[in-house]
Amino acid sequence: MPTIFTKIINGEIPCFKVAEDENFLAFLDINPNAKGHTLCIPKKEVNKILDLDEETYLGLMSFSRKVGKALEETVDCKRVGMSVIGLEVPHVHVHLIPLNEMKDATFQHKVKLSNEEFVELAGAIGSKIEKLQK
Repeated sequence: MPTIFTKIINGEIPCFKVAEDENFLAFLDINPNAKGHTLCIPKKEVNKILDLDEETYLGLMSFSRKVGKALEETVDCKRVGMSVIGLEVPHVHVHLIPLNEMKDATFQHKVKLSNEEFVELAGAIGSKIEKLQK
């Protein structure tokens, strides 16, 4: 059975898309630890990050770096943290979380955003990625 992330990739479930290429997708976490919390996933459905082939693993890290740099330029934060846990969805995903204090990285502290805030934020991060690639 496809994961929720595969359903997002296939367009069966909507998301607040930040960036996409032929192999990877980045979208805002709908239950964010902090404003701008973004997930980067491979389009290939693999449960564990260490089970990715090396090319996909390195590609995911490169893609996540681009998204993280754009996120850092978009959201006011001290740094962007990266976490790969993956227990909640059996599909590899990299969490990029704007950090201002340690509680932002705990997955026990959540923030609420309106639909409009998600749309605006996804667009702002996506436009920074485009500028960084030029």
